[in-house]
Amino acid sequence: MATLTFLGAAGTVTGSKHLLDLGERRILVDCGLFQGLKELRDRNWQRFPIASTSIDTVILTHAHLDHCGYLPRLVAQGFRGRIFCTPGTQDLTSVVLRDAARIQEEDARDANRHGYSKHEPALPLYTLVDAERTLTQLQPVGFNRPVPVAPGVEVEFLNAGHLLGSAYARVRTGGKTILFGGDLGRYGRPVLPDPTPVEQADVLLVESTYGDRLHEPDDGGTRLAHIVNDAASRGGKLIIPAFAIGRVEEVLYWLRRLEDEKRIPILPVYVDSPMAGRALEFYASRVEELDPDKHAGGARGVRIFATERMTRVASPQQSKELVASRRPAIVIASSGMATGGRVLYHLADGLPDPKTTVLFVGYQAAGTRGRLLVDGATQVKIKGREIPVAARIERIDSMSAHADSGEIMRWLSGFTDAPAKTYIVHGEPPALEALRHRLEADLRWSAHIARHGERVELGF
Repeated sequence: MATLTFLGAAGTVTGSKHLLDLGERRILVDCGLFQGLKELRDRNWQRFPIASTSIDTVILTHAHLDHCGYLPRLVAQGFRGRIFCTPGTQDLTSVVLRDAARIQEEDARDANRHGYSKHEPALPLYTLVDAERTLTQLQPVGFNRPVPVAPGVEVEFLNAGHLLGSAYARVRTGGKTILFGGDLGRYGRPVLPDPTPVEQADVLLVESTYGDRLHEPDDGGTRLAHIVNDAASRGGKLIIPAFAIGRVEEVLYWLRRLEDEKRIPILPVYVDSPMAGRALEFYASRVEELDPDKHAGGARGVRIFATERMTRVASPQQSKELVASRRPAIVIASSGMATGGRVLYHLADGLPDPKTTVLFVGYQAAGTRGRLLVDGATQVKIKGREIPVAARIERIDSMSAHADSGEIMRWLSGFTDAPAKTYIVHGEPPALEALRHRLEADLRWSAHIARHGERVELGF
């Protein structure tokens, strides 16, 4: 009998890994890193619960680190199968994994140099060599094209509207359909199209990141304009930690729009993330996959996302000079939850300054620096140092790429019949429970909240 084991994103929003065991074949859907709380991050270092060599195939829904970031570790442990994904996901994964490996190698070097690790020596979770080997195993497949991934098993990718290349994975085997929802996108947002409607599945996995809340209503950029104008009037920097793929593009879209409408001053805008710079090029090369309503007849290529005075910061030296600069500017840097990357240097310098504004524009997982800051921390630790917080901390949830409770229900209402089994994943406990209640109350569906490590029989 087919079984499903939840090896990640069960009771938490990170570490997505779902193992489909068909007896003679094992298929892993997503292979992400755990992030946030230390007890979660420690799972990345624990022995993988099954032999990596026993996995035949990996299906990857999209290129965010919490869905693809463990792949090099899996490969280093012996996985040699193909990793099926969309072409857009292949492009972005090549950027994400190389960057993740470099950051981990850099963090290990810093920890050894300054002695702030408990381990001797500190080691990276995986290396750039592991990442490069992983990229050779990616197998791109276009949207809406069912392909065999193992004997008797096929997958079809449906556009999820969450990120360039993001998809639900519709797996068919033994006459049954299992829909791995990945991350669900939103409706009526700039840059990306609406999530593809689905009418039927025998088994469904649905995310619940915002299952207990609604996003702020779209205000046409009014709040962002207020934050930019306020930061400019105080003569400080506006630092925006942003996910290098996906979020940077939407931030730039809104800044450019506000500039064009003369609602904000023309300020220098720096994208201080080589990964984001490369991702912008991939977005520009795949304009046909973006929201046609926002780009039809408009500018093409990278210019779609270029503000009037935008600079892509390339070298570490340029980044250091930008950190040291005291001129008012907008600095967009990764990572989005302030867990690593160049944004840490901007925060270490800017947080003690009351003229600085830090704006978070995405989900902040429990245990991350971003979560600590939006929750009102008066100091945070960065690179082994305690940094006082005097900066103004702002947050805009309306830019989230995850569907909120209402949008999840809107998507689920497109099903003509309830799946035989629905599993709620990728959420923190309050969101999981709230979405389960809505499914049962509004749709009369029976739903089960997946537990970490839980193994369930699918009934076929």
